[in-house]
Formats: sequence, C-alpha cells, structure tokens
Amino acid sequence: MPFVYKDVKHEIGYRIDLMVNNKVIVEVKSIESLSPVHFAQTLTYLRLSGLKLVLLINFNSKILKGNIHRVVNNL
Repeated sequence: MPFVYKDVKHEIGYRIDLMVNNKVIVEVKSIESLSPVHFAQTLTYLRLSGLKLVLLINFNSKILKGNIHRVVNNL
C-alpha cells in the first residue's frame, strides 16, 4: 500500500495481507499472542487506505473463534 502525503506517493513498504472488494482489510497472523502493536498496525492501514474495517486474525490457536478481532476506524 503506498503512502501519499501532499500528493506525493511514497513506497515505504506497507503490505496488506488481503483486501476484500476495496472495503475490508484482512490482516493474518500466526503468533503466540497478539500485542498492542498489531492493533496499531491495523489502525495505520485504515488511516492510510481510508477504509473503515480490518479483521485481524491469529491462526496460532486450537479454536479460531476467539482469535478474530474486528478493528474499526471512525464508525
């Protein structure tokens, strides 16, 4: 995802895992536990993309149900 500031496009290396219909970002992790930096990362993606919703999914568990987090911006 490019970062645009004052009409100048910067390629600074933000990589979204998945974007669905240009409306929802899906960020996939496989780590022991999510930390606040992972939620901050998703908020950064929302601010830069102008979208409103991210699903943060951590696959490193036996039961996936408790590891799907909905992160929203300005709703």
